[in-house]
Amino acid sequence: MSHSKEISVRSATAADRVELARLAALDSRRPVAGSVLIAEADARIVAALPLGSGRPIADPFEPTAEVLALLELRAEQLRNGRRTRRGMLDRVRDLLRAPLPG
Repeated sequence: MSHSKEISVRSATAADRVELARLAALDSRRPVAGSVLIAEADARIVAALPLGSGRPIADPFEPTAEVLALLELRAEQLRNGRRTRRGMLDRVRDLLRAPLPG
């Protein structure tokens, strides 16, 4: 990617399905399914990373190694955030189940 391009990372929506299929075809891959993070440059998707299982897809005509690393970093942040929230919910549930003093 050129350093002058602005990259945005977001979760894919149903409206991205056609663009993701185009990207998968460019990369000679199957379309990604499930929850997916995408990276956009110049209002087009240049890379996508499934959050469950599956391999990332990227535009083979663009240098996307750094973009894929950015998607991996964001996916890791999301995984860590879920663990933290789940842990917090478990602690709150434990507090609610505990007998009251006295």
